[in-house]
Amino acid sequence: MFNNLKILYHQGKQYIPDITKATVPGVFRGRPIISSEKINENELIELCPTGAISSNPIRIDLGKCTFCGECAFTFPEKIQFTSDYKIAANERGQLVIKEGEDKLMVLNPDLIRNEISKYFSGSLKLRQVCAGGDGSNELELNACGNVNFDMGRFGIEFVASPRHADGIVITGPITENMAEPLQICYDAIPEPKLIILAGTDAISSGIFEGSAALNRNFLSKYKIDLFVPGNPIHPLTFVNGVLDLIKKR
Repeated sequence: MFNNLKILYHQGKQYIPDITKATVPGVFRGRPIISSEKINENELIELCPTGAISSNPIRIDLGKCTFCGECAFTFPEKIQFTSDYKIAANERGQLVIKEGEDKLMVLNPDLIRNEISKYFSGSLKLRQVCAGGDGSNELELNACGNVNFDMGRFGIEFVASPRHADGIVITGPITENMAEPLQICYDAIPEPKLIILAGTDAISSGIFEGSAALNRNFLSKYKIDLFVPGNPIHPLTFVNGVLDLIKKR
């Protein structure tokens, strides 16, 4: 007991007491703000490797954004990335940030199915499927359960078998080779179940958009319950998004 107290004294608490109010380092790029400053819009649009930026008005689609920051580096007076990590959404259009907007992103309560909060607010088991991902989002999802973020304290955990899961978390752009295994995994999860897309590649296929190696037909069959943008995602973005989805605070 004495040794444990010494460790606590020297190292402090390992976990984040309140993940809804946690702060992140200044290097983190979260929700962007687009000013009304006049610039060369064509040059700005051409900077983006995934076509996440469009005009009339200037918009950034976080579902396509790789968060490379090149737009903010080149046009700092136009675009600024804040440290706001609460950028998960439950409808695709919410991920589009428009010029002149500076408001917090929240889930649309009307789109949350009643059975989600009814059955999953006390315990949520998720099966993660890497559908051609590069490993970065998978590492961040693993971190969600570590001693710092500890999403297990809210009853949210990853499980090995889809038959023990309440929903599926998809990472990666969904390659042709992973299309069938993904479908098999989803079918094995009992009803009711939910679908979460984690990362730019899963949401829009990212830099792989248009590749013949992809098969994203799965996404056209079902309602997506949560979009978690990032490249890779941040654990705080994922955990806060899931908590909002299951209405557990």
